[in-house]
Amino acid sequence: MSLSIFDLFKIGVGPSSSHTVGPMVAANRFVDALQQQGHLAHTHRITIELYGSLAMTGAGHATDTAIMLGLMGQRPDQLDPDQGTKMIARVRKDGELPLAGQCNIPFTEQEHLHFYYGQSLPKHPNGMTLRAFDRAGLELWHNNYYSVGGGFVLSEQETEQTGDDQAVQLPYPFDNAQDLLDIGDRTGLSIAQIVLDNEHTLSRTDHIQRDLLHIWQVMANCIERGCQQTGILPGGLNVRRRAYRLHQELLNQPGQDHLEVMDWVNLFAIAVNEENADGGRVVTAPTNGAAGVIPAVLAYYQRFVPGSSDDGICTFLATAAAIGMLYKKNASISAAEVGCQGEIGVACSMAAGALCAVMGGNNRQIENAAEIGMEHNLGLTCDPIAGLVQVPCIERNTMGAVKAINAARLAIKGDGIHHVSLDDVIETMRQTGLDMQDKYKETATGGLAVNVVAC
Repeated sequence: MSLSIFDLFKIGVGPSSSHTVGPMVAANRFVDALQQQGHLAHTHRITIELYGSLAMTGAGHATDTAIMLGLMGQRPDQLDPDQGTKMIARVRKDGELPLAGQCNIPFTEQEHLHFYYGQSLPKHPNGMTLRAFDRAGLELWHNNYYSVGGGFVLSEQETEQTGDDQAVQLPYPFDNAQDLLDIGDRTGLSIAQIVLDNEHTLSRTDHIQRDLLHIWQVMANCIERGCQQTGILPGGLNVRRRAYRLHQELLNQPGQDHLEVMDWVNLFAIAVNEENADGGRVVTAPTNGAAGVIPAVLAYYQRFVPGSSDDGICTFLATAAAIGMLYKKNASISAAEVGCQGEIGVACSMAAGALCAVMGGNNRQIENAAEIGMEHNLGLTCDPIAGLVQVPCIERNTMGAVKAINAARLAIKGDGIHHVSLDDVIETMRQTGLDMQDKYKETATGGLAVNVVAC
């Protein structure tokens, strides 16, 4: 599969790319399959079975409501979060679900949506089974879907495919960071230019720069919304929003602290992830749980780096995407597979390399920055309290953003020569994830999730 920049950066809704966006996409695909096979008009009942991490932390991640919305034909990049809340309330009140937005079928969560705690499907920790039945109770169709991180979804059949079925021949195919460096040496292209040339061949859009700037605008809008909201985040932890107060302090007391720039970076990340926790519109970067890191570092570039420009924003996002592709291809961006090193760690690595690029770094300095960003996130666990993407997730985004900026600055002060390669650290992250106990992989059964009382 050839990855696009727009695979790494998807517009969606919070609070989770793997537990909210992915399940909604899976439900969309299931409904589309029913339609294509002629089963939709005959469907009288749907059942949803959630396994693994989707069961263990699905309620806190809105997995249940996301699948319901997906069955109604709602799509993550188009859903109005406020309308989605009203649609779910109507289903619960009426006991009926408008399948594909067309025909109402009986639906109650107690009868039709099941959390299979402690059980997993074989191909991935984030597994679900969707089934459709006719009026006589005969099964019309079922399929397993796996939400493999960052909003990516594989069906049971797709997990069994081997090899690369790519039909498009990219001008600069790469499988690892060394390939990127070799291509750059041979052609004189930057990492961003390599990825952008590939993107033209993929033909996902005729307006790459316009669409990249739109991605940034959605990120910037998310920061702005987060800075305007007050109150308590949903879910029962009674976490109070902090971005508004921090923003007001920074506006009213400028220049009081020589580390004030760090406060702005913290603000940007907190604003995004408070919006994510509240089910707002965010960009997976590369996941929702880590959605604040890249916007915070990109906002830092735009506001505080002299000479920032729209071209620089596109270079930043293209470079970040290239690095994200390496993790997606060779390790994972799913906390349910490798812990939070696959989310905050990957986002930090992507942001570090991207910032280095727009600060004038060469390809080897960019690769070094990305390596530093991950090396110091190795072993990071995913242990959300009460299964909510709030504690420690929101603050963890601030730490990932600040680390990324420091990694970029360290790399650009050097000559690109270093002991640990990005490929080495990606493989180490993968192995560390395999060795990590499941209780530290988004199951809310270890770490802070059990040592802090959720009340």
